[in-house]
Amino acid sequence: MKKTLIASVLSFGLVLSAQAKDIVDTAVAAGSFKTLATALTAAGLVDTLKGQGPFTVFAPTDDAFAKIPKADLDALLKDKAKITAVLTYHVVAGKVMAADVKAGRVKTIQGSELTVTTAGGVKVNNANVVKTDIVADNGVIHVIDTVVIPK
Repeated sequence: MKKTLIASVLSFGLVLSAQAKDIVDTAVAAGSFKTLATALTAAGLVDTLKGQGPFTVFAPTDDAFAKIPKADLDALLKDKAKITAVLTYHVVAGKVMAADVKAGRVKTIQGSELTVTTAGGVKVNNANVVKTDIVADNGVIHVIDTVVIPK
């Protein structure tokens, strides 16, 4: 009985650890963040967002990136400094769940601030938050419908 219990506990732990995903793996598994994954690779930020965190990521979908003219997006992806600035503008240190969101300004890891509004739904600058609280083992993802650009 004791051996069976220990084996069960160990296998349960293995299942839990196999299911745990960081922010990057969680976004890739969702299937609607292919452009974001490409951009993270171009910026060299994959390892950062696979790191310990915690992070709150306002993740633009593929449709959000599609709003940027193709030539502009291609140029952005080729400019490591600019794509890094844009992507880190979507990341806040710490884990902020939807229930904890308050209107105001929040500092990003890029260094600039995002403006969060809550009247008529949550917005981050000009982007609508369309899905919240996608939990990863090193933070949380909130899905947005527009890429936000730092000033």
